[in-house]
Amino acid sequence: MSIMQKFSENLRVPVWVWTNDIDLKSSDQLRNVANLPFVFHHVAAMPDVHAGMGATIGSVIATKGAVIPAAVGVDVGCGMLAARTNLKKKELDARGLGKLLNEITKRVPLGFAQRDKENICSDVCQAFEEPLQAILQREPHILDALVKSDWRAQLGSLGSGNHFIEICFDENDDVWIMLHTGSRGIGNIMASYFISKAKEQAKENAVELPDINLASLAEGTELFQSYMMAVDWSLRYAWQNRQVILEDVLESLRVLRPKTALTGEVINCHHNYVARETHFGEEVWVTRKGAIRAGLGEKGIIPGSMGAHSFLVEGLGCEDSFESCSHGAGRKMSRTEAKNRFTVNDLKEQTKNVVCRKNARVIDEIPKAYKSIDKVMANQTDLVKVLHTLIQLVCVKG
Repeated sequence: MSIMQKFSENLRVPVWVWTNDIDLKSSDQLRNVANLPFVFHHVAAMPDVHAGMGATIGSVIATKGAVIPAAVGVDVGCGMLAARTNLKKKELDARGLGKLLNEITKRVPLGFAQRDKENICSDVCQAFEEPLQAILQREPHILDALVKSDWRAQLGSLGSGNHFIEICFDENDDVWIMLHTGSRGIGNIMASYFISKAKEQAKENAVELPDINLASLAEGTELFQSYMMAVDWSLRYAWQNRQVILEDVLESLRVLRPKTALTGEVINCHHNYVARETHFGEEVWVTRKGAIRAGLGEKGIIPGSMGAHSFLVEGLGCEDSFESCSHGAGRKMSRTEAKNRFTVNDLKEQTKNVVCRKNARVIDEIPKAYKSIDKVMANQTDLVKVLHTLIQLVCVKG
């Protein structure tokens, strides 16, 4: 067992933490969550835990009778995809890697960019139309925000921040495609709407909270049902978004190696979501905020920072973590601090073996702004076992 800390004093339920590397703000946020009346059994903090909006990123929160929309977060369904190709590392030389980066950026919209009308995945979008309309009929005010966001044109786009596309190789020199993105603007819009509704209800009912971002929605209410419909829609959209990007990256590889194909091994997993599960003998809602499900035999992806290696893992089904593990390395400093502390030369040095953008726009994603992925993995040996270690060749940041 690798639980390193247990907090219980003056808490309604205890907090179990899989690391000794935890800052005061994160500790306070975990304690705040543990004192909520509907939190079940304990709060689990993963090795990559760090402060978030109300609740820490890298925490697993089981609840009965309510959920916290802000704990799920605004990027519902954010997650990872990894797919093994039939290529070997030796087939991609340094010159070709630079060309590959350019090909990927031509095909996949990055940052705030989206697809042009001729390139919208219209057939795929049709499956999302009817369930989205059902949500909007229940919550018509979401339409006000949707006017500013064309969710159809964003399907198959990467976004910004820590979202990325990578070409990697494993210990057998097999080439993998790996990417990180979520439900894009539409997921953010719907999540933000329900977060604001939860806060409104808390204020109207004079609910005392240590942080307004811990405002909840009660199970059995109309608003709760609408939120769960929105979560389900966003999860499916995020999953499909990653699949569309995968196809675009494959086409980029085929420019260099026309016979590129997948071997059939594809992992696609969420790390920001809420789901109904059974733990410690009871049905509960499990919110994984920056954590992936690691049930017995389930495959997952734990990426390192830009310039570091990543891991494909298999869950060990640890009940103490609600069958969960970390979702990455976890930030150890804010984006602002990283920009103030590091230079472009620092970025070049820390990513010298990776073909990627090396300019001021991505300094906030510099590897040393993150915790050590090796330490994170060492702290969760009871949660997952490593199947493959992936080394980056190309990294495309949003």
